[in-house]
Amino acid sequence: MKILAIETSCDDTSSSVVENGNKVLSNIISSQIPIHSKYNGVVPELASREHIKNINIVVEQALKQANISFETFDKEIDYIACTYGPGLAGSLLVGVMTAETLSYIYKKPLIPINHIEGHIFSSAIENQNLKPPFLSVVISGGHTELVIIKDYGKYKFLGGTRDDACGEAFDKAAKILGLHYPGGPIIDKLSKQGNSKAINFTRPMMKGTWDFSFSGIKTAVLNYSKKTDIKNQKNVNDICASFQQAVAETVVIKSIQAAKEYNLKSIALGGGVSCNSLIRKMFKEEGEKNKINIFLPSPIFGTDNASMIAHIAYHKVLRKKYTYPNKQIVSISPSLELKNW
Repeated sequence: MKILAIETSCDDTSSSVVENGNKVLSNIISSQIPIHSKYNGVVPELASREHIKNINIVVEQALKQANISFETFDKEIDYIACTYGPGLAGSLLVGVMTAETLSYIYKKPLIPINHIEGHIFSSAIENQNLKPPFLSVVISGGHTELVIIKDYGKYKFLGGTRDDACGEAFDKAAKILGLHYPGGPIIDKLSKQGNSKAINFTRPMMKGTWDFSFSGIKTAVLNYSKKTDIKNQKNVNDICASFQQAVAETVVIKSIQAAKEYNLKSIALGGGVSCNSLIRKMFKEEGEKNKINIFLPSPIFGTDNASMIAHIAYHKVLRKKYTYPNKQIVSISPSLELKNW
Protein backbone atom coordinates (compact mmCIF):
# COMPACT_ATOMS: atom_id res chain seq x y z
CA MET A 1 0.00 0.00 0.00
CA LYS A 2 1.45 3.35 -1.09
CA ILE A 3 0.28 6.63 0.38
CA LEU A 4 1.09 10.11 -0.90
CA ALA A 5 1.04 12.51 2.05
CA ILE A 6 1.13 16.31 2.28
CA GLU A 7 2.10 18.33 5.37
CA THR A 8 1.75 22.15 5.46
CA SER A 9 0.72 22.93 9.04
CA CYS A 10 3.24 25.73 9.61
CA ASP A 11 6.17 26.89 7.48
CA ASP A 12 7.57 23.64 6.01
CA THR A 13 6.11 22.41 2.74
CA SER A 14 6.45 18.63 2.71
CA SER A 15 5.29 15.70 0.61
CA SER A 16 6.15 12.04 0.97
CA VAL A 17 5.39 8.64 -0.51
CA VAL A 18 5.42 5.84 2.07
CA GLU A 19 4.80 2.16 1.45
CA ASN A 20 3.10 0.06 4.15
CA GLY A 21 3.56 2.69 6.83
CA ASN A 22 7.33 2.46 7.28
CA LYS A 23 9.10 2.18 3.93
CA VAL A 24 9.81 5.81 3.05
CA LEU A 25 10.18 6.08 -0.72
CA SER A 26 10.50 9.86 -0.61
CA ASN A 27 10.33 12.65 1.96
CA ILE A 28 10.71 16.12 0.46
CA ILE A 29 10.75 19.17 2.73
CA SER A 30 11.00 22.78 1.59
CA SER A 31 12.00 25.07 4.46
CA GLN A 32 11.00 28.74 4.77
CA ILE A 33 13.52 29.63 7.48
CA PRO A 34 15.42 32.19 5.33
CA ILE A 35 12.15 34.07 4.75
CA HIS A 36 10.93 34.16 8.35
CA SER A 37 14.29 34.59 10.09
CA LYS A 38 14.30 38.35 9.52
CA TYR A 39 11.06 38.57 11.52
CA ASN A 40 12.28 36.28 14.35
CA GLY A 41 9.29 34.00 13.83
CA VAL A 42 6.80 32.62 11.34
CA VAL A 43 4.61 35.20 9.61
CA PRO A 44 1.38 33.34 8.75
CA GLU A 45 0.54 35.27 5.58
CA LEU A 46 4.05 34.86 4.19
CA ALA A 47 4.00 31.17 5.08
CA SER A 48 0.79 30.49 3.15
CA ARG A 49 2.11 32.39 0.11
CA GLU A 50 5.30 30.33 0.09
CA HIS A 51 3.31 27.11 0.38
CA ILE A 52 1.39 28.13 -2.75
CA LYS A 53 4.68 28.66 -4.59
CA ASN A 54 6.24 25.42 -3.39
CA ILE A 55 3.49 22.82 -3.08
CA ASN A 56 3.34 21.62 -6.71
CA ILE A 57 7.13 21.42 -6.94
CA VAL A 58 7.39 19.49 -3.67
CA VAL A 59 4.68 16.99 -4.64
CA GLU A 60 6.32 16.43 -8.04
CA GLN A 61 9.71 15.87 -6.39
CA ALA A 62 8.20 13.40 -3.91
CA LEU A 63 6.64 11.39 -6.73
CA LYS A 64 9.78 11.52 -8.84
CA GLN A 65 12.00 10.34 -5.97
CA ALA A 66 9.57 7.44 -5.46
CA ASN A 67 9.81 6.63 -9.20
CA ILE A 68 6.17 7.55 -9.77
CA SER A 69 4.91 9.88 -12.50
CA PHE A 70 1.51 11.51 -12.89
CA GLU A 71 0.93 9.04 -15.73
CA THR A 72 1.40 6.10 -13.34
CA PHE A 73 -0.13 7.82 -10.29
CA ASP A 74 -3.44 6.00 -10.64
CA LYS A 75 -1.80 2.57 -10.55
CA GLU A 76 0.89 3.32 -7.95
CA ILE A 77 -0.82 5.45 -5.29
CA ASP A 78 -3.59 3.89 -3.19
CA TYR A 79 -4.47 6.72 -0.81
CA ILE A 80 -3.80 10.42 -0.32
CA ALA A 81 -3.31 11.90 3.15
CA CYS A 82 -2.96 15.46 4.39
CA THR A 83 -2.66 17.41 7.62
CA TYR A 84 -5.90 19.26 8.41
CA GLY A 85 -4.95 20.61 11.85
CA PRO A 86 -3.75 21.95 14.15
CA GLY A 87 -1.72 24.69 12.52
CA LEU A 88 -1.89 27.99 10.65
CA ALA A 89 -5.18 28.32 8.76
CA GLY A 90 -3.67 29.65 5.52
CA SER A 91 -0.92 27.03 5.51
CA LEU A 92 -3.34 24.17 6.18
CA LEU A 93 -5.62 25.33 3.36
CA VAL A 94 -2.86 25.02 0.76
CA GLY A 95 -2.07 21.43 1.69
CA VAL A 96 -5.69 20.34 2.04
CA MET A 97 -6.75 21.90 -1.27
CA THR A 98 -3.84 20.25 -3.07
CA ALA A 99 -4.76 16.88 -1.57
CA GLU A 100 -8.43 17.39 -2.45
CA THR A 101 -7.52 18.16 -6.04
CA LEU A 102 -5.37 15.04 -6.42
CA SER A 103 -8.06 12.97 -4.71
CA TYR A 104 -10.71 14.26 -7.13
CA ILE A 105 -8.61 13.86 -10.28
CA TYR A 106 -7.35 10.36 -9.53
CA LYS A 107 -10.40 9.19 -7.54
CA LYS A 108 -8.32 8.17 -4.54
CA PRO A 109 -9.62 8.17 -0.96
CA LEU A 110 -8.49 11.22 1.01
CA ILE A 111 -7.46 10.74 4.64
CA PRO A 112 -7.22 13.83 6.91
CA ILE A 113 -4.60 13.50 9.66
CA ASN A 114 -4.01 15.26 12.97
CA HIS A 115 -0.54 16.84 12.91
CA ILE A 116 0.09 15.92 16.56
CA GLU A 117 -0.56 12.24 15.87
CA GLY A 118 2.17 12.43 13.26
CA HIS A 119 4.67 13.66 15.85
CA ILE A 120 3.50 11.09 18.39
CA PHE A 121 4.38 8.20 16.09
CA SER A 122 7.31 9.79 14.22
CA SER A 123 9.76 7.53 16.07
CA ALA A 124 7.84 4.47 14.85
CA ILE A 125 8.77 5.13 11.21
CA GLU A 126 12.30 3.85 11.78
CA ASN A 127 11.69 1.86 14.96
CA GLN A 128 9.16 -0.88 14.37
CA ASN A 129 9.94 -2.13 17.89
CA LEU A 130 8.03 0.86 19.25
CA LYS A 131 4.70 -0.61 20.26
CA PRO A 132 1.93 0.80 22.47
CA PRO A 133 1.55 1.35 25.31
CA PHE A 134 4.14 4.10 25.67
CA LEU A 135 4.51 7.70 26.79
CA SER A 136 4.63 10.26 24.00
CA VAL A 137 6.61 13.46 24.58
CA VAL A 138 5.79 16.01 21.86
CA ILE A 139 8.06 19.04 22.07
CA SER A 140 8.03 21.59 19.26
CA GLY A 141 7.60 25.26 18.47
CA GLY A 142 3.87 25.06 19.06
CA HIS A 143 3.41 22.10 21.38
CA THR A 144 4.64 20.57 24.63
CA GLU A 145 2.52 17.58 25.56
CA LEU A 146 2.67 14.34 27.51
CA VAL A 147 0.27 11.69 26.21
CA ILE A 148 -0.17 8.03 27.10
CA ILE A 149 -0.49 6.02 23.90
CA LYS A 150 -2.62 2.97 24.51
CA ASP A 151 -2.82 2.13 20.80
CA TYR A 152 -3.13 3.89 17.46
CA GLY A 153 -6.13 6.14 17.96
CA LYS A 154 -6.40 5.52 21.72
CA TYR A 155 -4.87 8.29 23.81
CA LYS A 156 -4.88 9.68 27.33
CA PHE A 157 -3.72 13.29 27.60
CA LEU A 158 -1.67 13.89 30.74
CA GLY A 159 -0.51 17.47 30.44
CA GLY A 160 0.70 20.28 28.25
CA THR A 161 2.13 23.75 28.41
CA ARG A 162 0.05 26.46 30.07
CA ASP A 163 1.82 29.25 28.19
CA ASP A 164 4.87 29.07 25.90
CA ALA A 165 5.61 25.83 24.08
CA CYS A 166 9.08 24.39 24.56
CA GLY A 167 10.36 25.45 21.14
CA GLU A 168 8.70 28.84 21.48
CA ALA A 169 10.72 29.45 24.65
CA PHE A 170 13.92 28.68 22.73
CA ASP A 171 12.94 31.14 19.99
CA LYS A 172 12.06 33.92 22.45
CA ALA A 173 15.23 33.41 24.49
CA ALA A 174 17.29 33.61 21.30
CA LYS A 175 15.55 36.83 20.31
CA ILE A 176 16.29 38.36 23.73
CA LEU A 177 19.98 37.52 23.26
CA GLY A 178 20.06 38.96 19.75
CA LEU A 179 20.47 35.55 18.10
CA HIS A 180 18.90 34.53 14.82
CA TYR A 181 15.73 32.49 14.26
CA PRO A 182 15.07 29.64 14.83
CA GLY A 183 16.38 29.75 18.38
CA GLY A 184 16.69 26.04 19.10
CA PRO A 185 19.65 25.17 16.86
CA ILE A 186 21.70 28.28 17.67
CA ILE A 187 21.17 27.95 21.44
CA ASP A 188 22.09 24.26 21.21
CA LYS A 189 25.29 25.20 19.35
CA LEU A 190 26.37 28.01 21.68
CA SER A 191 25.53 25.93 24.77
CA LYS A 192 28.39 23.59 23.93
CA GLN A 193 30.77 26.49 24.52
CA GLY A 194 29.10 27.71 27.72
CA ASN A 195 28.85 26.75 31.38
CA SER A 196 25.46 25.21 32.16
CA LYS A 197 25.96 25.92 35.88
CA ALA A 198 26.75 29.61 35.44
CA ILE A 199 23.16 30.75 36.06
CA ASN A 200 20.67 28.83 38.19
CA PHE A 201 17.44 29.35 36.25
CA THR A 202 14.36 27.95 38.01
CA ARG A 203 13.11 24.52 36.93
CA PRO A 204 9.30 24.95 36.79
CA MET A 205 8.28 21.39 37.70
CA MET A 206 4.70 22.41 38.64
CA LYS A 207 4.29 19.64 41.19
CA GLY A 208 0.88 18.01 41.38
CA THR A 209 0.26 18.31 37.64
CA TRP A 210 1.79 17.00 34.42
CA ASP A 211 1.55 20.46 32.84
CA PHE A 212 4.49 22.64 31.83
CA SER A 213 5.21 26.37 31.95
CA PHE A 214 8.16 27.92 30.14
CA SER A 215 7.22 31.60 30.25
CA GLY A 216 9.00 31.99 33.59
CA ILE A 217 12.32 30.72 32.23
CA LYS A 218 11.98 33.06 29.27
CA THR A 219 11.33 35.99 31.60
CA ALA A 220 14.29 34.97 33.76
CA VAL A 221 16.53 35.11 30.67
CA LEU A 222 15.17 38.58 29.87
CA ASN A 223 15.78 39.86 33.40
CA TYR A 224 19.27 38.37 33.58
CA SER A 225 20.21 39.76 30.17
CA LYS A 226 19.51 43.27 31.46
CA LYS A 227 22.06 42.81 34.25
CA THR A 228 24.90 41.49 32.13
CA ASP A 229 26.75 42.38 28.95
CA ILE A 230 25.18 40.25 26.20
CA LYS A 231 27.63 41.68 23.69
CA ASN A 232 30.20 39.52 25.44
CA GLN A 233 30.09 36.13 23.71
CA LYS A 234 31.11 34.22 26.83
CA ASN A 235 28.16 35.64 28.73
CA VAL A 236 25.81 34.68 25.90
CA ASN A 237 27.22 31.15 25.78
CA ASP A 238 26.72 30.75 29.53
CA ILE A 239 23.14 32.04 29.36
CA CYS A 240 22.37 29.65 26.49
CA ALA A 241 23.90 26.68 28.32
CA SER A 242 22.12 27.47 31.60
CA PHE A 243 18.78 28.09 29.88
CA GLN A 244 19.01 24.90 27.85
CA GLN A 245 19.95 22.90 30.95
CA ALA A 246 16.89 24.20 32.81
CA VAL A 247 14.52 23.39 29.94
CA ALA A 248 16.04 19.96 29.34
CA GLU A 249 15.87 18.97 33.01
CA THR A 250 12.25 20.11 33.22
CA VAL A 251 11.17 18.08 30.19
CA VAL A 252 13.23 14.96 30.89
CA ILE A 253 12.63 14.65 34.64
CA LYS A 254 8.89 15.24 34.31
CA SER A 255 8.61 12.72 31.44
CA ILE A 256 10.52 10.03 33.34
CA GLN A 257 8.34 10.63 36.41
CA ALA A 258 5.18 10.26 34.32
CA ALA A 259 6.41 7.02 32.71
CA LYS A 260 7.20 5.55 36.15
CA GLU A 261 3.90 6.75 37.63
CA TYR A 262 1.91 4.95 34.91
CA ASN A 263 4.27 1.96 34.68
CA LEU A 264 5.21 2.64 31.06
CA LYS A 265 8.39 0.99 29.83
CA SER A 266 8.87 3.13 26.72
CA ILE A 267 9.04 6.85 25.92
CA ALA A 268 8.89 8.17 22.35
CA LEU A 269 9.85 11.73 21.45
CA GLY A 270 8.50 13.81 18.59
CA GLY A 271 8.62 17.40 17.41
CA GLY A 272 11.44 19.73 16.40
CA VAL A 273 12.86 20.15 19.91
CA SER A 274 13.48 16.39 20.01
CA CYS A 275 16.51 17.24 17.84
CA ASN A 276 18.14 19.12 20.73
CA SER A 277 21.40 17.36 21.57
CA LEU A 278 21.18 17.80 25.35
CA ILE A 279 17.56 16.63 25.55
CA ARG A 280 18.41 13.53 23.50
CA LYS A 281 21.47 12.82 25.66
CA MET A 282 19.59 13.25 28.94
CA PHE A 283 16.68 11.08 27.82
CA LYS A 284 19.07 8.28 26.87
CA GLU A 285 20.91 8.53 30.20
CA GLU A 286 17.78 8.72 32.35
CA GLY A 287 16.09 6.01 30.32
CA GLU A 288 18.99 3.64 30.88
CA LYS A 289 19.15 4.54 34.57
CA ASN A 290 15.41 3.88 35.04
CA LYS A 291 15.19 0.91 32.65
CA ILE A 292 12.88 2.77 30.26
CA ASN A 293 13.27 2.35 26.51
CA ILE A 294 13.79 5.69 24.76
CA PHE A 295 12.80 6.09 21.11
CA LEU A 296 14.18 9.13 19.29
CA PRO A 297 13.24 10.06 15.72
CA SER A 298 15.96 11.01 13.28
CA PRO A 299 16.02 14.82 12.90
CA ILE A 300 14.39 14.55 9.45
CA PHE A 301 11.37 12.84 11.04
CA GLY A 302 11.45 14.83 14.28
CA THR A 303 10.61 18.11 12.57
CA ASP A 304 7.48 18.66 10.44
CA ASN A 305 7.41 16.14 7.60
CA ALA A 306 4.88 14.29 5.46
CA SER A 307 6.23 10.79 6.15
CA MET A 308 4.79 10.83 9.66
CA ILE A 309 1.42 11.84 8.17
CA ALA A 310 1.54 8.90 5.76
CA HIS A 311 2.45 6.59 8.65
CA ILE A 312 -0.70 7.53 10.58
CA ALA A 313 -2.84 7.31 7.44
CA TYR A 314 -1.63 3.75 6.87
CA HIS A 315 -2.76 2.70 10.34
CA LYS A 316 -6.10 4.44 9.86
CA VAL A 317 -6.63 2.40 6.69
CA LEU A 318 -5.73 -0.83 8.49
CA ARG A 319 -8.32 -0.05 11.17
CA LYS A 320 -10.87 1.35 8.67
CA LYS A 321 -10.93 4.64 10.54
CA TYR A 322 -10.78 7.10 7.64
CA THR A 323 -14.11 8.73 6.85
CA TYR A 324 -13.51 10.97 3.84
CA PRO A 325 -14.11 9.40 0.41
CA ASN A 326 -12.55 11.26 -2.52
CA LYS A 327 -15.57 13.44 -3.34
CA GLN A 328 -15.95 14.95 0.12
CA ILE A 329 -14.32 18.18 1.23
CA VAL A 330 -11.96 18.21 4.21
CA SER A 331 -12.45 21.14 6.57
CA ILE A 332 -9.30 22.52 8.15
CA SER A 333 -9.15 22.76 11.94
CA PRO A 334 -6.42 25.20 13.12
CA SER A 335 -7.14 24.44 16.80
CA LEU A 336 -7.68 20.70 16.38
CA GLU A 337 -7.30 18.71 19.58
CA LEU A 338 -6.00 15.17 19.95
CA LYS A 339 -8.99 12.81 19.86
CA ASN A 340 -9.53 9.07 19.94
CA TRP A 341 -10.61 7.44 16.71
